[in-house]
Amino acid sequence: MNAPTTDLPVVVVGAGPIGLAAAAHLIERGLEPLVLEAGASAGAAVREWGHVRLFSPWAEVVDPAAEKLLAPTGWVRPDGAAYPSGADWVERYLQPLAAVLGDKVRFGTRVTGVSRVGRDRVVDSGREEQPFTVHVTHADGTEERLTARAVIDASGTWTAPSPLGGDGLPALGERAAADRISYRVPDLKDPAVRARYAGKRTAVIGSGASAFTALAYLADLAKEAPGTHTTWILRRGISGSTFGGGEADQLPARGALGLRAKAAVDEGYADAVTGFRTREVGKSGEQLVLVADDGRRLAPVDEIIALTGFRPDLSFLDELRLGLDERLQAPVELAPLIDPNVHSCGTVYPHGVKELSHPEQGIYLVGMKSYGRAPTFLAMTGYEQVRSIAAALAGDQEAAERVELTLPETGVCGGAGLFDEPEAAEADQSGGGCCAAPTTLQIGVGAPTSSGGC
Repeated sequence: MNAPTTDLPVVVVGAGPIGLAAAAHLIERGLEPLVLEAGASAGAAVREWGHVRLFSPWAEVVDPAAEKLLAPTGWVRPDGAAYPSGADWVERYLQPLAAVLGDKVRFGTRVTGVSRVGRDRVVDSGREEQPFTVHVTHADGTEERLTARAVIDASGTWTAPSPLGGDGLPALGERAAADRISYRVPDLKDPAVRARYAGKRTAVIGSGASAFTALAYLADLAKEAPGTHTTWILRRGISGSTFGGGEADQLPARGALGLRAKAAVDEGYADAVTGFRTREVGKSGEQLVLVADDGRRLAPVDEIIALTGFRPDLSFLDELRLGLDERLQAPVELAPLIDPNVHSCGTVYPHGVKELSHPEQGIYLVGMKSYGRAPTFLAMTGYEQVRSIAAALAGDQEAAERVELTLPETGVCGGAGLFDEPEAAEADQSGGGCCAAPTTLQIGVGAPTSSGGC
């Protein structure tokens, strides 16, 4: 390969919010982007949770470089103080942005592998001088190899939800019960989805914002459909921070959601079972029974919603030399800054190209994928990431290192990794910590009192 790599495009994987923002920043820097999207349209993953409202207002989810591209088209910026749904975000921002980018975005193009031209991951000789080769499969099944000077992977983690097993592996019986398990927040405005949960007993597994949303939605359904009830399963205990920051949360919409989830429990529409790590999904007639590592068995349920986070799909990057943290699967320099054992969204230190670099020069994981298994990502963090990377690729190192971003504090500690530590429980009782010791607990008006019934 003798052509100078500077004449080649920068391939961006994914036409979601961060991928399209990356393209806008590259254009602003005079670089040529080529965005490859597996879906049929912009924001394909966001469309799948279009019924869910964002925590961040419009002012925080529109990228500045993207806005500059949109402005000449007559695009009208939404009210900065309003909170969009996922569908709003796509229709009023991502779709128009993709239209402006035109043929710089290719849809129905799935990236199946990235490497160096003529070099697998073992070969040292001449490696850095070779451009990247990007293998893709088009919607019609045809394959193609593209060449790039750099690759920005903004493909996210949406396609790789974590299993419900407490050890990070699928629980026994989880795959066999796949038709009764969902890994997404249900859209209860969809008649078919509503019928699936109305009048049924549902287990919701998870302790984050997605679980809060599901609890709130199912509580609303229970008010209209008798017999609808939720068992909320947490791997850790109930503490003052379990429901988020509440009124103290600097992301008010997130705080309000936590309060709605708490109300679902307090009003008896949901029971909470804590310190429960699922080992097995068994059967009782037509219903499912969850069994914990400690042998506890919960009362049978009809459906399960597993909202236990996501993880990055690194399979198509296997021929590259990535430097990833062994726990989070995030870039090694970024991992300590986003570790959920220590950090929440608002305590993440602003970061850019330095923290996102790998031993393989020219490959960057950005957006949700850069966080690996950490759940604390915010859109404006991703916008700052791609601004810094575009500056570095354009040779403006000073701008690349000048990372400026102020994130809203959460009002609560992230603390997900501390729930096994006795010290954490003691700190929580004294008001200085964030996590309680695991216990079995049922709360809420009318909650059953028997040890196994939820």
